Amino acid sequence: MAETRLTFSASVGYPPGHMKTLPALALVALFASAAPRSSADEWIELFDGKTFSGWTGADGAKPGPGWSIADGELRLDGKGGNLFSEREFSDFELEWEWKLEEGGNNGIKYWVTKVGGKEWLGIEYQMLDDEKHPDSKNGAKRLTASFYDIEAPFEGTRPKPSGEWNHSRVVAKDGKLEHWLNGELVGRADTRSDEWAAKIAESKFRTKEGFAPGRGRIMLTDHKDRTWFRNIRIREL
Repeated sequence: MAETRLTFSASVGYPPGHMKTLPALALVALFASAAPRSSADEWIELFDGKTFSGWTGADGAKPGPGWSIADGELRLDGKGGNLFSEREFSDFELEWEWKLEEGGNNGIKYWVTKVGGKEWLGIEYQMLDDEKHPDSKNGAKRLTASFYDIEAPFEGTRPKPSGEWNHSRVVAKDGKLEHWLNGELVGRADTRSDEWAAKIAESKFRTKEGFAPGRGRIMLTDHKDRTWFRNIRIREL
């Protein structure tokens, strides 16, 4: 969040050197008008770099043994199972850094709920070695930064090579979604539009009633490939 800086000048109505003459109530009002934004705008560190605080395995279980923490990184060896945020989020800005092993596949899902009483599903920000993973041959809707199997990222979207850190960001506000990659907007969707409904009807989620209802957990997926995460944080909008 941007730092608030105050500059006192003649525009305040007092000459230099006479700030002490401001009445106490006026000072309070002045500082209140320039106060930082409320806690609702504050970033929440979803991963503190040291513990699994705020995260669980499926149905409240402990994170699987394939998840580990070292050097401020959340690491997955491909045998850890999915990891869920304890909290649910609706309108938010989420950002994180990630890298994959060569040929790797993973993703972060949001608005995750238990569909049909048995499947944890949500919209997935795809993370993929676009050059070497076989899923890259199944169309642009499965490339990095896609709304997995629903909508492709913008043409020309390119992640960094496997083994290098990428920075990703998801913005969800009033049903509208943005996917960012390494500082560039690479995808947009409006989940309240007829276009979105048509794309869901063409996807693997077409029979999943209640899919991505606009609120749910954040899920770090396990697609059986080694993955590294760091600097995961979110703020509610």
